[in-house]
Amino acid sequence: MRQFPFVLPVLAGMAGLWCACSKSPAVSEPARTYQIGERVDLAPLNYAVFEKQWAAQLGSGNDARLPQTRFLLVRISAANNGKSEVFVPNMTLEDDAGNSYAEVSNGDGVANWIGYLRSIKPADTIQGWVLFDCPLKHYKLKLTNEDGKAAYVELPLSFDNPDGVVDVLPKEGPGGKLSHPK
Repeated sequence: MRQFPFVLPVLAGMAGLWCACSKSPAVSEPARTYQIGERVDLAPLNYAVFEKQWAAQLGSGNDARLPQTRFLLVRISAANNGKSEVFVPNMTLEDDAGNSYAEVSNGDGVANWIGYLRSIKPADTIQGWVLFDCPLKHYKLKLTNEDGKAAYVELPLSFDNPDGVVDVLPKEGPGGKLSHPK
């Protein structure tokens, strides 16, 4: 009987190829959705979203700043739990139809605006308001880390006053608490 010396290496190669092809590709986890007040861990960053405010304008009188649609302000904090300084990526809003709204890069008229270009040193935290110009509706705030891992925070459409909007951004009152203008 004649032997085929090349059969064994060919079979071994085919078995290796079969094993490599049969492994499913790494599937990334879908982004988790959180509620306002929950801690969002996107290592090395930890985020928290505290509240949201709708505003028809920022400031008043001749200095009033008007939006194209409505201003939405979201009060957040971001903490760096890593060992090196990190950049805090800009945030976006996503509505139920899949439309996205980018963060506004100009915070004029916003008390305690967190800024547009943000970096945090290790063991440090930044907090303040993030500004959007968008239609009045339900959104999810998309948060990311430097590696692109994302999470969402529900921003339900609800109103804290009968008009549905505030005319100016709440200013810090006595004791550092936010107070609404009357």
